[in-house]
Amino acid sequence: MKKITFAALAVPLMWVLLLLLFFNSNKLHAQETTVLSGVVKSADGTPIDGVTVWQKDTDNGTQTNEQGFYTLNISPNAVIVFEYIGYKTQSITVSGKVLNVTLVADDDTLEELVINAGYYNVKDKERTGSISKITSKEIGQQPVANPLAAMQGRMAGVNITQSSGTPGGGFDIQIRGRNSLRTEGNAPLYIVDGVPYPSQSESDYTLSGGILPVSTGSPLNSINPASIESIEVLKDADATAIYGSRGSNGVVLITTKKSHLNKISYSVQSTTSVSAVAKKLNLMNTEQYLQLRRDAFANDGITTYPANAYDVNGKWKQNKYTNWQDQLIGKTAVAQNTQFSISGGSSQTSYMLSAAHRQDGAVFNNDTSYKRTNFLLNVRHTSNDQRFNLNTTVQKVNQSNNTMAADLTKDIYLTPNAPDLFLLNGDLNWEDNTFENPLAKTNNRFLSNANEFMAQINVSYKFSNNIELALRSGTTDLKLNEIKTAPSTTFNPSLGYDSTRSSMQNTDSNRSSWIVEPQLNYDYKKSSHKINFLIGGTFEEKNSNALALTASNFTSNDLIYNIANAVTQKVTKDTEAKYRYMALFSRFNYSYDNKYLVNLTLRRDGSSRFGANNRFANFGAIGTAWIFSREKFLENVSWMNLAKVRTSFGTAGSDLIGDYQYLNTFGITAIPYDNIVSLQPLRLYNPDFSWEKTTKFETALEFELFNSRLATTLSYYKNRSSNQLVGIPLPGTTGFNTVHGNLAATVENNGFEFFLRTTNITKSNFKWFSSFNITLPKNKLIDFPNLSESTYSMQYEIGKPITIKKVYTYKGVNPETGLYEFEDKNNDGVITIADRTKTVDFGTKYYGGLSNTIQYGNWTIDMLLQFVSQNKNNVLYYASYPGSQSNIPSSITDYWTPNNPDALYQRPTTGANRDALMRNQLYKDSDAVIEDASFIRFKTLNIQYQIPWQKYSNVKVAFFVQGHNLLTITKYSGIDPETPSTFLPALRTWALGLNINF
Repeated sequence: MKKITFAALAVPLMWVLLLLLFFNSNKLHAQETTVLSGVVKSADGTPIDGVTVWQKDTDNGTQTNEQGFYTLNISPNAVIVFEYIGYKTQSITVSGKVLNVTLVADDDTLEELVINAGYYNVKDKERTGSISKITSKEIGQQPVANPLAAMQGRMAGVNITQSSGTPGGGFDIQIRGRNSLRTEGNAPLYIVDGVPYPSQSESDYTLSGGILPVSTGSPLNSINPASIESIEVLKDADATAIYGSRGSNGVVLITTKKSHLNKISYSVQSTTSVSAVAKKLNLMNTEQYLQLRRDAFANDGITTYPANAYDVNGKWKQNKYTNWQDQLIGKTAVAQNTQFSISGGSSQTSYMLSAAHRQDGAVFNNDTSYKRTNFLLNVRHTSNDQRFNLNTTVQKVNQSNNTMAADLTKDIYLTPNAPDLFLLNGDLNWEDNTFENPLAKTNNRFLSNANEFMAQINVSYKFSNNIELALRSGTTDLKLNEIKTAPSTTFNPSLGYDSTRSSMQNTDSNRSSWIVEPQLNYDYKKSSHKINFLIGGTFEEKNSNALALTASNFTSNDLIYNIANAVTQKVTKDTEAKYRYMALFSRFNYSYDNKYLVNLTLRRDGSSRFGANNRFANFGAIGTAWIFSREKFLENVSWMNLAKVRTSFGTAGSDLIGDYQYLNTFGITAIPYDNIVSLQPLRLYNPDFSWEKTTKFETALEFELFNSRLATTLSYYKNRSSNQLVGIPLPGTTGFNTVHGNLAATVENNGFEFFLRTTNITKSNFKWFSSFNITLPKNKLIDFPNLSESTYSMQYEIGKPITIKKVYTYKGVNPETGLYEFEDKNNDGVITIADRTKTVDFGTKYYGGLSNTIQYGNWTIDMLLQFVSQNKNNVLYYASYPGSQSNIPSSITDYWTPNNPDALYQRPTTGANRDALMRNQLYKDSDAVIEDASFIRFKTLNIQYQIPWQKYSNVKVAFFVQGHNLLTITKYSGIDPETPSTFLPALRTWALGLNINF
């Protein structure tokens, strides 16, 4: 029976709902009312979209469409209010059936636009910290499943890299560079609606690592991008210090959508997208490959091909060619995304409820799917006297992933004349036991099911116009089950294996947390003086546990998911951890004459991850700003709307080291001794284990010119991270390789950030807006005591970035021996690790993005170009040695032979020439395989057409086409310059969708 999915039901239900609401609307309009209509424009005659038009003292309201047109059923002699951010509110008593309105810009209102800074909001023009922001507009232009994907290329100082194109894959985010020597120590703090969100996934890497690289998937995969109202990234000390020990790597604030209208409104969106690998490698064809193999045998002095050399000994067809990239990762992945929301209420109580379902396929030659279902409820209430406020958000998410346990991208190097994957009857082809069919491992499955719940409640009460008491609280709960199977069907049937050789791994993980944050806010304003004082506390607890089981020797493969069916069962992990955190924070903000601003932040943190000697630490920052465009000597400069200089300095910290790392801990031995389960020491006690600290400095200039048609920001930052949390090497006689401690190493990140926003054209039916950002980061290791004598000596170098790699210096192919040669740095006559002294930086040299928005009539086009400058290992780093039974890039056809002594690549070998094998490995550890992987990517395209439906002005219907990762301009030889070549790259996506709001 065919399954009926949520996505399949959503489209017909959408139309049914629409028709019912039309009928219902007609009934309501049958009352004794007058139909008022008109157009709302700005002073220059431009229609304004989204103006709130409502009848005063009622819940009856609507919004203007993109032509500025509105209709509203009103009572006779009603007072109609027109509201729009950035313009003065107008209230007009109706005297007819047509009311056209011209809104006047309000400079004071424009300055009221606020930025979410975490514990407080701040006027955008009066902030002293560095905060980047994108809204639902930018997020909604992209057919992506993860919010981090929507941020790529749009924020200065925020570098995001996608680690895999597999649905549910992860992302790496760096905010102003890498501060920590540990990869996991560079994760930012995520805050979703005021509740901390984990920076690492709870997934068991031993199960998911084969299909999801970079330590499993992203924890933000559970968040529906369409439910996000805005994302703010806090970067400098002034913005992040209020989060103390959690803000050293930056803070990502995610705010979900709320109800903004005093009427019931509905929104339905359905999107179907198709994705595929954008680029294929240029590998050898059959003729080139076989010639290489024959030359390899000749070089090794082998005249009779071995029995297992099926590709050249005639066992396999010599004229057969298969492009394995098409076969293994060449499918078109189809995704369906459907969402529905309803919002409404009154000026006192409003709500929004949304539901969404997403299902993604994969490009692998296998049936895989990733599904996610989201529910979001937000309720806001304000008392009659405006003193009491309540805001609550509840989210429920289910994610399920059913895929193979290994990424088939690794198998695209199969020999081009290898046999077909399937027999005529559809069975896997083993070609008389001569072929290891790569699709056999697709029988190894990875299944993941995650159920997550998150709730947040904020309550506040104003005792007076100056004093407000607030309480923020939230809770999260995650239950994750992961299974990895290895049935006997993975093996060649000729081996005769049955289900007694089958095995299964199962991990159940649970994580729950709660947070309570009381706050007291005081505002004072007199004459030219304004003071805001905030004091609060944080009490947080997180509990997690995991139980991992392995089972083998099943009675039937059909029962492989039932552990009770296995003869052998074993507990491989049973862990429980508790994390507690508390803090006291305060903020003092002073403004004089709206020109001189000072912001002081202090925080004292305590973390259970450190010993009693250093459990608490102090963090703080000071930020200042001078809005000199408000000085008298510039007050007559009409073309300058804003000119501001700001500076900040302070410290933030990090405790991203894991729980119980300072304790002397023990674990269960893997193998019982004398049939007795015993304990073994895991780590040593270190009571002085303490915080990693980052000192941050920034200065910036901000301008808004020509009636805010041009806005720009230029920032310089310098961050120094010290007291590094690492494993300090110990002598082997201690019985431990390392002890966790604080290393007196210092890492510096500095750089420039530039942002530019322009309004190019604003005509009545044509508008063009642009924005550009670029970041030029620098990273270097300032200090590392006794580096040359430590185990890190081959990894780091004083004065160089921590993203370097030490390599051999490649000299070319010896025309006499036909082998690779390398520079002997110490002149001892042999190439050893001591000659691996050349440093190559794998960090990002610069990155940024250019976006354009063009509006013409009912058409809107949004485009984003992303650019990155970087170095990476090329495709040869991931390929096998020339001459092996594996395909390689076609460029290696220029290899050494006696007739081609000046070749680019060394003589091929079947593996018998050990010297050639060793030289090939040295080649991969040299600068020869490192190339420029810079790229310019046509990241996003969004084309939208809104139907001009004036008869039903409260109904907005828009069709859109979206593209993602459409075109990449690069010299990089690999599949993709962003994703490691051993995993599926980021895919090219086209999406078609329909959006209805009424």
